[in-house]
Amino acid sequence: MKAGSMRTSSVQSGADATQKATTQNSSYNTAEETSIRGKPKSGRIWKSQKERFATVKKSLRGKTPSQQIAYRNEIKQIKQLSQSIKDAKHRENEEKRLRREENKRRRLENAQKSEIVQVIKNPAKLKRMRKKHLRMIEKRDLSKLNVV
Repeated sequence: MKAGSMRTSSVQSGADATQKATTQNSSYNTAEETSIRGKPKSGRIWKSQKERFATVKKSLRGKTPSQQIAYRNEIKQIKQLSQSIKDAKHRENEEKRLRREENKRRRLENAQKSEIVQVIKNPAKLKRMRKKHLRMIEKRDLSKLNVV
C-alpha cells in the first residue's frame, strides 16, 4: 500500500512541475507567436514556421538624392579604375606580342646570316642527288645574302 501511495505523490509532484513550466512558457509563447502549434512531427522544435515569399511584404525605403549621387559617383570611379586596369593589361600584352614578333624576326635573320651557302652551278647535279639530300637543299635569293 505504501508503494502505491508513493507513486501517486510522485505523479502529483511531477504534474505540479509541468504546470509551473507551462505557465512560464505560455507567457513566452504569447509574446513570440499568437497561434499555438503542437510539437512538429520531425521533432525539430527549434525550426520555425516558414512563410511563402508572396505573403512576405517588405517596403524598401528610398535613398535620399545626395546618397544616390554619392552612389553613382562611387560606381563611376570603380568602373574607371577597372577600365584603366584592363587598358594597362591590354597594353602590356600588346607590347609583349610585338616584342615576341621582333625577336622571332631577328632570330630568323640571324639564322639566315649564319647559314653556309654553296651555289650549285651545274643543275645536272640536282638530278643525280638522292631524295634525302634534295630535302635539305633550299632556294635562297643571293641578292639579299652577301655571297661572293
